Amino acid sequence: MSFDRYHGGCLLVEVSDVRELVSRVGLTYLMDECIENLREAFKNWKRFRIVKRTSFYYPFGVVEIMPVCSKEYCAIKIVNGHPSNPERGLLSVVATGMLIDVPTGYPLMISEATLLTAIRTAATTALATDYLSRKDSINLGIIGTGAQSEFLCLAISRVRSIDRILAYDIDRRALEKFRKNLKRMDFNVERCSSSKEVAQGSDILTTATTCRGRAVLADWIPEGVHINAIGGDAPGKTELDPAILKRAKIVVEYKEQALVEGEVQNVGEECIYAELWEVVAGLKKGRENREEVTVFDSVGFALEDLVILKMVYKLVKKLNLGREVNLIPGLADPKNLIELLL
Repeated sequence: MSFDRYHGGCLLVEVSDVRELVSRVGLTYLMDECIENLREAFKNWKRFRIVKRTSFYYPFGVVEIMPVCSKEYCAIKIVNGHPSNPERGLLSVVATGMLIDVPTGYPLMISEATLLTAIRTAATTALATDYLSRKDSINLGIIGTGAQSEFLCLAISRVRSIDRILAYDIDRRALEKFRKNLKRMDFNVERCSSSKEVAQGSDILTTATTCRGRAVLADWIPEGVHINAIGGDAPGKTELDPAILKRAKIVVEYKEQALVEGEVQNVGEECIYAELWEVVAGLKKGRENREEVTVFDSVGFALEDLVILKMVYKLVKKLNLGREVNLIPGLADPKNLIELLL
């Protein structure tokens, strides 16, 4: 079975292939499928071999290797985080992913993963929002309108009936870009004059900044708000006033990783209520009343990459996208490797 799945070689999926895939199936469809596939994966958390990612930190950014395995598939992603890259006309986050057939060890797909990371990050955020925000939430606040922001709005709107989007960014051009893109996606945006204005008007507040301080203060947060803290992903790179965390119900993806890179690095393990899989699987409750403040402290996790890489692999094969590349020597005698070089 595994040989049959590998037969035909490794698929190379480029940016153009992902764009064509989205043009055929629709970004909304892909987001919905990703949310539901993530829901199923988190419910079955213990079927996966889970490890903390390997991170190489430098003053200018971080390069990370993110692996995860099931009995069928292994996913590995290499991703960076360089906050100052946009000043040089470069993306702050870029990624490449690989999907491997576990029973044979053969590569099935090498894919662009910059777009895929943005989709899966937004879908995971929406999944957490579905369990942690009030069901009647209609006001979505976005602080930080960079490359991830539009994906977040689309995804959250798939789990809540968002009627109003409030947004703020210190970069006015990024804020105007966000407004124009959301208009193309049939959302209206209220551009706010401060982070405080966004926070005080939100039912769901999502932060996606490169802040290394306090982008959101505790006295801005009314009762009942759900916060998605997405921007923090390295030691010292956090967005929320620790006083918010001390009054909130905090859910993380993976404790061991969140304590190094997430908001909870500032308050410790005792403040963590649950890992996301525990809530999705029904082992712990999500939101329990209208008044509690909830926080999804997200730093990204490799299981999310496995979910979307597996989805994309099946879709590109079905739609005949991507191209085959020869990465593994083809031998009549698998013990005679040197024959290819003699």
